[in-house]
Amino acid sequence: MSGGLDIVRSVAELRARVKYWRDQGLTIALVPTMGALHQGHLSLVAKALEHADRVVASVFVNPTQFGPNEDFARYPRQEEQDAALLDQAGCHLLFAPTVAEMYPDGFATTVSVSGVSEGLCGAVRPGHFAGVATVVTKLLLQALPDVAVFGEKDYQQLAVIRRFARDLDIPAAIIGAPTLREADGLAMSSRNAYLTAEERAVAPWLLKGLTGVADGLMAGAKASDMCPMAVSGLLKAGFSSVDYVEVRDAASLAPVEVMAAPVRILAAARLGKTRLIDNIEAIPVS
Repeated sequence: MSGGLDIVRSVAELRARVKYWRDQGLTIALVPTMGALHQGHLSLVAKALEHADRVVASVFVNPTQFGPNEDFARYPRQEEQDAALLDQAGCHLLFAPTVAEMYPDGFATTVSVSGVSEGLCGAVRPGHFAGVATVVTKLLLQALPDVAVFGEKDYQQLAVIRRFARDLDIPAAIIGAPTLREADGLAMSSRNAYLTAEERAVAPWLLKGLTGVADGLMAGAKASDMCPMAVSGLLKAGFSSVDYVEVRDAASLAPVEVMAAPVRILAAARLGKTRLIDNIEAIPVS
């Protein structure tokens, strides 16, 4: 217990609480997180409160979505602080399972999604989206919410979740919430805490690169001309490497060369040991 926020750690406890609310005729929203919460996460709770009577947030650092050379071991874990923030945000229940609770002995099932999971982060992080799809499927089935809220910063992840929720007939509305940004434009992320002062000063160039591509597309330029320019600009600004800068259809995530419908411009780049992702929407002028 943290203030007025209850914490449960087993699926049985979670389902019992949800049933109690259901019996009262209340609606349920789920906000899955990996913890290390910031204002971006709290905006998801606020969005969930707009759509449901009760909000469950999960905090679980999911090992199956990290690659062998990624930051699972050092990913920040701060449950007490997370619980206090969720309590202040009006969340009603924190589900904080152990790895053994989520993946008990003998666990042998993986949910994989073709199409929208391919390319972009899917190409750079093999197995990542299968890990995401599996754990989110479990969370949706464990809580059986009316709605679940995810941030648009992880736009490809949101597309993957929407796809498997439709395909598997999971009875929850999947809602995307706008990216929250720092005053200088950097998308809020738990991984921003890894940045040194020098890297943090460079980080806002990621949004500037995306904005430059958007401006070019709206002026009639081709993605194949604008994206390499953005990559060069990021490297010149001080990024260590760039995984991708790409233009994709906002609905299907299919590659786009010339903008004729709403698109998402997506990027992933590294500053030192920290990998940052971001995306923005661009809409053709009618």
